Amino acid sequence: MKKIFACIDGSCMTDAVTEAAIWISKRSSHPINFLHALEPPLPQGSDDLTAIIGLGSQTSLLEQLAKLEQERNKVASQHGQLLLDEAMKKAEHAGLSEIEQQQLSMSLVDALLEHEDNARVMIIGRSGKGHYDDFKVLGSHIETLIRQVHTPVAIVPPQFHEPTNFMLAYDGSESTDKAITQIIKGGILSGLDCHLVMVDKQDGHCQDKLDTASARLAENGFNVRARMLDGDVYQALWRYKSDHAVDLMVMGAFGHSKWRQFFLGSTTLKMLEDSRIPLVVLR
Repeated sequence: MKKIFACIDGSCMTDAVTEAAIWISKRSSHPINFLHALEPPLPQGSDDLTAIIGLGSQTSLLEQLAKLEQERNKVASQHGQLLLDEAMKKAEHAGLSEIEQQQLSMSLVDALLEHEDNARVMIIGRSGKGHYDDFKVLGSHIETLIRQVHTPVAIVPPQFHEPTNFMLAYDGSESTDKAITQIIKGGILSGLDCHLVMVDKQDGHCQDKLDTASARLAENGFNVRARMLDGDVYQALWRYKSDHAVDLMVMGAFGHSKWRQFFLGSTTLKMLEDSRIPLVVLR
């Protein structure tokens, strides 16, 4: 069975990632793999001290630097293990039994790509370790990850609350039609009210496409509220989300329209920066 990969890094998002994984696991019956990636250190580059250290002390000092790096890695590994153990305890306390943990010495993106074939969904915090008080800072992995993987990616803010509804940003493209299929088959969002919204592209076919998509969801048991919006894509979606107390946003990636830039361009990053609710990107 495919697993929910929950990325734990010790940032202020760790609890939210854990809670989101527990919620998804309970709704889907998929096991959780709590994953902690020990990011490799940056290349030494201009920090290489061999050129300025005297020959007599060079070997001794480099040995000391190597020992310090080894100790840093050891402490980072121990800290990561504590984080994983705590996440496991929370999941067990929530009544889950199919839980595992994993610590890998590689970049987070590489670790997730390595496990993609076995992933049902990947959960990541919207900002990473080192940005505890800066909500506007996006994790450096997010855009790279959603461009490379074909698995659904859930991006969560510092606090996670179980959603009662979700908003699907629909553009009538093949990718968002596939997103609807994923929502219907996935089961995770079953029972939640669906806000199906589309920004009018004035091509004469928008309403028909919206009606067809709405009917598909309704036929599969979703309580759908379909709305056609006007104006700038970002502003229209943001306004609707705020006015209707949307709990969770769902988007399809790589649409073949002017929405392409929205889904994986500057507007998507702006939506992530400004939004304090979870966002799921489907491929």
